[in-house]
Amino acid sequence: MKIDVYNMQGEKLSKKADLPAGIFEAPINVDLMHQAYTRQMANARLGTHSTKGRSEVSGGGKRPWRQKGTGRARQGSIRAAQWVGGGKIFTPKPRDYSVKMPKKMRRAALCSALSVKAQDKQVMVVDAFVMDAPKTKLMIESLEKLVGSDTVLIVMPEKNENYEAVIRSANNIPNAKTLLANYLNIRDLLGYDKVILLKDSIEVLNGFLG
Repeated sequence: MKIDVYNMQGEKLSKKADLPAGIFEAPINVDLMHQAYTRQMANARLGTHSTKGRSEVSGGGKRPWRQKGTGRARQGSIRAAQWVGGGKIFTPKPRDYSVKMPKKMRRAALCSALSVKAQDKQVMVVDAFVMDAPKTKLMIESLEKLVGSDTVLIVMPEKNENYEAVIRSANNIPNAKTLLANYLNIRDLLGYDKVILLKDSIEVLNGFLG
């Protein structure tokens, strides 16, 4: 697949980029993408929620009143669930929410998502982001020329001399995120309208997805 290449100013360059067919023209499997997305969301859960049961709250070692003769309902402890300050029933305990998924399936889901983006003309290739210093204003102007008001995921090839400047320039922009190609994931791919690939990041993607 041939695709146009742009510069930071949103101008189309004379050269074109080749998008690997195995990644950007892969079979689209919606169920697989959904499975990968829900797995990533589940793995992000800490599972540290915890509540105390009847045996864990303090107090209540003695019956509040005798069993018979008072006319009231029998009670064994003031820390039973029906009492204020009592233990809780069927409430959360710490647990692990992580879900396993084979590497081949995760990568196939990424290829499906990238193919959807490419098919919908939501992938752009930029020759390079060259910035001498972090400048949010310059990044905003560049993104407006490239994608307009759409949310955008910027995929960087590696941590080079421009990486820190680009990261810090985009950090304060709420509708943009910068990510290394090696850390590309299904949640970020599906969470942004457009994907900007720096030209060199195509080789990185081809290295572990191709």
